[in-house]
Amino acid sequence: MAATNAKVGRNDLCTCGSGKKFKNCCEGKSPAGRTSNVLLVVVAAAVLGGIAAGVLSFREASSAGPAPGKVWSPEHGHFH
Repeated sequence: MAATNAKVGRNDLCTCGSGKKFKNCCEGKSPAGRTSNVLLVVVAAAVLGGIAAGVLSFREASSAGPAPGKVWSPEHGHFH
């Protein structure tokens, strides 16, 4: 008796009968495939948001100028 509930591997032939590998055919159409894609988009958005926040905070800090009472030191190339 064959197992009808066997999990299809990514490199197995697709169960739709197309003759293609599952990963190139119906993997993206399965609920697990959509969940993976959604998770990938959420993680990518979080990473891009973090990078944008870092760039904005760096710009704000660098454009604020020196702290009160600091003077530029040409020998060292920074404020003292």
